[in-house]
Amino acid sequence: MSQPAEKLPRHLAIIMDGNGRWAQAQGMLRTKGHAKGAETIRTITTECARLGLEQLTLYAFSHENWKRPKTEITFLMRLLKKFLIDERPTLMDNNVRLTAIGRLDDLPDGARSELDRTIDMTAGNDGLNLCLALSYGGRAELVDAARSLAAKVAAGELAPGDIDEDVISAHLYQPGPNPDLLVRTAGEMRISNFLLWQVSYAEIYVTQACWPDFDVAELNKALADYAGRTRKYGGLVDPAPEAMRN
Repeated sequence: MSQPAEKLPRHLAIIMDGNGRWAQAQGMLRTKGHAKGAETIRTITTECARLGLEQLTLYAFSHENWKRPKTEITFLMRLLKKFLIDERPTLMDNNVRLTAIGRLDDLPDGARSELDRTIDMTAGNDGLNLCLALSYGGRAELVDAARSLAAKVAAGELAPGDIDEDVISAHLYQPGPNPDLLVRTAGEMRISNFLLWQVSYAEIYVTQACWPDFDVAELNKALADYAGRTRKYGGLVDPAPEAMRN
């Protein structure tokens, strides 16, 4: 069941985990799980666009993932390139704008060029912002922000005393609304260096479903759980008048 618009997260972030485990559990190669996971991205992106969410950020490839076997990395980069080409009609049909965060210069030339092309093609869309985290690490993002701030201080463009949370936020890869809800698939209870600054007050939802099995029904479970929570941001919520009288 769809939730009322005011109960939906403005920004949903997802750690897409379990592609390899999903494939191995069915006697398939890990690459089959990654290919199926790419199909899930289309399903979830389309549904988030239909629901009117402002942003969907997907942890697609971490900075640490470069340590994986070369054959798997090569497959993943080819899959990324194919995905970026194949999904252009879907992105345009659903008014989705593609963006990306991470150390994007690490990507192979072919994947990077198709990424830039898809970003340019969808730049005029004003619906859902689909943000892919590629060669991304939360600590690396903070290091890059610190370097940028240090350079401005050294150049006399910024005083150290003027650096506050808003200034730091403005120097992250993609300034904007922080995630309201962080979903992790495949049951792992950690955030794996993902959006360390941005998820400080995000609600967290963990599902046992591996990413290839994370369909619209699973998405709705996460959204329903989020809709039933009260966000406090470290403060207290005043009790309802009726509760005070009882």
